[in-house]
Amino acid sequence: MFFHSENPEMAILQKLRRSLSSEKRSAEVPKGHLAVYIGETSKKKRYVVPVSYLKDPMFQALLSQAEEEFGFYHPMGGLTIPCSENLFVDLTSHLRKE
Repeated sequence: MFFHSENPEMAILQKLRRSLSSEKRSAEVPKGHLAVYIGETSKKKRYVVPVSYLKDPMFQALLSQAEEEFGFYHPMGGLTIPCSENLFVDLTSHLRKE
């Protein structure tokens, strides 16, 4: 299971904070957002998404997949999620409408 804490959102935020590799990169992300790199190949596209997405079960499933494949060490400075860009865009479009 992905969450091991009674407060899963705090556990995710703590892990994501540790995944940022430099202050410079984190300064490029607005407060209340996080950088994610999306793609299934070595060529990944960077997106900046609101941390509120962390509450959504579908987004949490993507995070579980990312944890299984990459852990929470991300040298690019953001979280890497191994899914197609189309799937990610569809999911975030759905989340924006809620």
